[in-house]
Amino acid sequence: MQTRLARLYQKGDLRIETDTVSAPGPGEVLLKMAAAGICGSDLHYYQDGGFGPVRVREPIIPGHEASGTVSQAGEGVDLKAGVLVAVNPSQPCRHCEYCEKGLPIHCLEMRFMGSAMRLPHEQGMFREWLVVPAKQCFEVGAATTAAEAACSEPLSVCLHAASRAGDIMGKRVLITGAGPIGALMVAAARYHGAAEIVVTDLADAALERAKAMGASRAINVSRDAAALAEFETGKGYFDLVFECSAAAPAIRSAIAAIRPRGTIVQVGVAGEIPIPLNAIVGKELHIHGTQRFHEEFATAVALISTRKIDVRPIISHSLPLEEATAAFALAGDRTAACKVQLTF
Repeated sequence: MQTRLARLYQKGDLRIETDTVSAPGPGEVLLKMAAAGICGSDLHYYQDGGFGPVRVREPIIPGHEASGTVSQAGEGVDLKAGVLVAVNPSQPCRHCEYCEKGLPIHCLEMRFMGSAMRLPHEQGMFREWLVVPAKQCFEVGAATTAAEAACSEPLSVCLHAASRAGDIMGKRVLITGAGPIGALMVAAARYHGAAEIVVTDLADAALERAKAMGASRAINVSRDAAALAEFETGKGYFDLVFECSAAAPAIRSAIAAIRPRGTIVQVGVAGEIPIPLNAIVGKELHIHGTQRFHEEFATAVALISTRKIDVRPIISHSLPLEEATAAFALAGDRTAACKVQLTF
C-alpha cells in the first residue's frame, strides 16, 4: 500500500513524496489521517533547520499533532473501523529510572513523533496513511471534528503547564504571547478558574483569538507598551504568569508585573536569553519550566470532545497535503494565521 507524505530534507526543502505502508501488526492500527497541525517546532525545522541544539540532520516527516480514522485494526485491538481518534505522539520507554519514578515526561529513551532530537529522527504524521500502536490512539466524541481532535496535543501541553502552576482558581494571570499555545493557555487558565486573564502580543489577529478563547483583556505591546506599566506599581499585580513567547522583552515585563512570591511558568522555548536576576531574587519568584505532557493527553481529548474547552477559534487555516509548502509559509505569518492544519 502507498501513502503520500511531506518530508523535510533541510531548511526550506519540504517535498511531497510517496512511500509504502505496512499492514498493522498485533496491537497496532492503520489510520487514514484526517488533520494535522503545524506546530512551532515544525516551523523552526522548516524555517531554520532546527531550534537550539536540535537540528534536522537527516530527512524527517514532521507533524506531531494529528487525528485520523481507524481503517484497519491489528490483532488484539478493540478500536473499531471508522472511529476518529487523536494520536498521542509521545512514546516513553516505561522502564528507565524516570519512567519508573512516575516521570515519563523525562524518559531517557523518549520517542516523540516528528522530533529531530534523536538520531535516527522520529518520523511524524504529515502523511495520508499511518500505522501506530493502538495505545496511542484516543477516541474522540461523536460530534468532534478532525480539526478539533488534532488540537489535543497542543492543548495537552497547556494543561501540563497549568499543572506546574499550582492552584489557578481566583488568580490574576498574565499570558505573554498569543500564538496557538498562548491562546490555548488562556482556555486552560479559564477552565481552571482564573479570576482575570490579561494577554500580551505584538499582533492584533492573535490577540483577537485570545479574547475568543476567554481573555479578560488583550494588550498589543508593540503599540501600547505603556499599558503594562499600570501592572508594575506596588511591586506588581499578577499572581501567575504563563510566558509563551520566549522573547526577552516579554520575560522582563512579566517579571516587572508579577507580585512578590508569584509564579512564572516558562512555556515558550528559545536559546540563551538574558534575564534580570536581581528582580527574581528581590521578588522571591518561583520559576517553573514545563515541557510536553503525559496523562494530560487523555484529559485534553475529553475536554475537546465535550467542548468544555472549545478549540475552534484558534484553527485559522486548513490546506491539503499537496500544498504543504504554502501551509508552512502561512503558518509563519502571525498577522494572518494561528493554527494552520494540513488535511488528507
